[in-house]
Amino acid sequence: MDIELLRERSRIFKAIRSFFESRNYLEVDTPILAPHLIPETCLEVFKTEYLLPPDSAGRERRKEYYLVPSPELWMKQLIAQHRTSIYQISKCFRNGESTGRLHSPEFTMLEYYTIGATYKDSVAITEDLFRSVLPPDAPADVQPPFVQMCMEEAFQRWAGFSLYTVARQSREALAAEALRLGLPVADFMDLGDLYNLIFVHTVEPNLPRDKPVALMDYPSFVPCLAKNCTGSLAKERWELYVRGIELANCYTEETDSGEVRRYFAAEGEEKQKKALVSHQIDEQYWRVFEPRRDRDGKIRSFPACSGVAMGLDRLVMAIVGRSTIDSVLPFPMTGQ
Repeated sequence: MDIELLRERSRIFKAIRSFFESRNYLEVDTPILAPHLIPETCLEVFKTEYLLPPDSAGRERRKEYYLVPSPELWMKQLIAQHRTSIYQISKCFRNGESTGRLHSPEFTMLEYYTIGATYKDSVAITEDLFRSVLPPDAPADVQPPFVQMCMEEAFQRWAGFSLYTVARQSREALAAEALRLGLPVADFMDLGDLYNLIFVHTVEPNLPRDKPVALMDYPSFVPCLAKNCTGSLAKERWELYVRGIELANCYTEETDSGEVRRYFAAEGEEKQKKALVSHQIDEQYWRVFEPRRDRDGKIRSFPACSGVAMGLDRLVMAIVGRSTIDSVLPFPMTGQ
């Protein structure tokens, strides 16, 4: 990486910190090693070992730890304790992905949680962040305001059917739409698998590239810790695309401890079945969301909030006009 690109990367990171400091977000610094993780079947993790000193009998002891794919695990615990808006620029790690164009096993994540906000509020906050970070001569295809489009509209426009109408009918009805589009359907695919198949091959490649796109209201049958949209099969979630590349993911965060507990149970069971690298799951993590007594003796619930996770290497890519992630990393990992 040349010195000018290093300077621009540094400028972007400084501008991000300045933006959040000006809005009274607290910068936090959480561990990248964790004894357990949030179960997510959509990604693989890295596992390592902590070698403890021998015990009194001379036996070596080992404890498994995992490199975090996101600081969410720790940040939500801070939110529960301190009830304040926070942000973090953190190294994160994801296993089992290709390297070079859009992925790196080690990458830099910006994650920010806004107390009292919904996912729609986070669109405006993220637009303001872009205005603060982009250079004056930034091209129009990275500048806000974002085009806001719901997932239902995107499927109707580019897949040719109503996602939620078909999904309500049956798994077979959605499979039939995939087959109509010439996509390979396997018997093991559930609603989430079929949705993703159609989205990746038919919808995502056609998203507008002349402006950033906030794709809103993701289907609820794709598990995540976002609140459900009232009376809908959608969740209060959006993803941001710039030049057709996914840049950020946002939720109105699920704050009900019972819903979090059910997510951990269901997603954890699937994770243990499918994971290439298994990991420990804290079965008591839902207690983070239970009402707790504060310093004044008052009982308070986990605060309503919205969280955004943004890949900073991809943001740098967009700003400097590069097409591969390894071109904006000081020390890229190359090869497959």
